[in-house]
Order: sequence, then C-alpha cells, then structure tokens
Amino acid sequence: MGELQKIRIDKWLWAVRVFKTRTMATTACSSGKVKIDGKSVKASRSVSVGDKITVRKGVLTIIYEVEQIIAKRVSATLAAECFKDHSPPPPPQPVFSKKDAVFLNSGHRDRGTGRPTKRDRRDIDKMREDWDD
Repeated sequence: MGELQKIRIDKWLWAVRVFKTRTMATTACSSGKVKIDGKSVKASRSVSVGDKITVRKGVLTIIYEVEQIIAKRVSATLAAECFKDHSPPPPPQPVFSKKDAVFLNSGHRDRGTGRPTKRDRRDIDKMREDWDD
C-alpha cells in the first residue's frame, strides 16, 4: 500500500494533535481560524507535503509546514515528525506586583459583605488612578 499523497485538512490537524477532536478542527476551519498559504480554507480542503498551515488558537498563532501526511492519530513523538514548526514564540506572561494583585482582586467582594465603605471606595479609586498611569 502506497504512502498517502493528500488528506483533508481537518483530519490532518486532528492526526498531528493540533486539535483534540476532529469536530474542533472542522469548526476552526469553518470559522476562518485555519489558513493554508495565507488563504482561509474549508475542512474538506486537501493538504499535501510542503503546504504552510496557519492556525489561530486563542492568542497563539501556530505555523506548521507539512512534511508527512498521516491519516490516523499517532503519539505526540510520531506526530512531531510530520511537520516543521515555524511558530513565533508565545507572548510573554504579564508580571503583576502585590499592588496589582490587590487591585485585580478588589473587583470581587464576598457575598454578604455589603457595599464598600467610603474608605474602601477611596482605596479602590486610588488604585485605579495608579493603574492608569
């Protein structure tokens, strides 16, 4: 039996573990989050060796170059051999200070504590002013 030449994009994305289910891969294709060579594609679009696939998953942009076509889901180590990763590094995680943590938590009050007092409100306003600077 010969080696595969083409396969559906949703099936390939599922097989190389970009998406957990094939349905998720199909949904991503139909919502325009998957592109081949810069063009949005439908889930039925065929993938061949050498195609550049761009996938947006949240804030991440994943760019793969297809090196091997597989039809069945395989282990992560075997799946990594099927593509070359050209993805940019992920964005840095924001660093928060103690002051920021107090501000971020200030929007939530425990149930039953009532409205903020005048002093609490002044502290919140001061933190918001510092945050905007």
